[in-house]
Amino acid sequence: MRIAIIAIDKANAQQTRMDNRQDHLAYIEKTGVVEMAGPFLDLDGNMCGSLLILSLNSLAEAEIWAANDPYAKAGLFESVTVKAWKKVIG
Repeated sequence: MRIAIIAIDKANAQQTRMDNRQDHLAYIEKTGVVEMAGPFLDLDGNMCGSLLILSLNSLAEAEIWAANDPYAKAGLFESVTVKAWKKVIG
């Protein structure tokens, strides 16, 4: 199943994001379950959150994946939402 992870950064957390970016990208590569991903941008073009689409068997697996993301472990996110998602277009 496809699962969307919507993560919103804490305010003024750009440095935390940058400090952990390489580990986050390596985690995505290592786990091999991310179909699409990218950052949300604020009005100034700065990264302020993340949207990831994962292919896993359950929401529980996605929650575990999200909790083990280096961004999450570094305390980057104010909130994380994990939802089942159905691809219709694209």
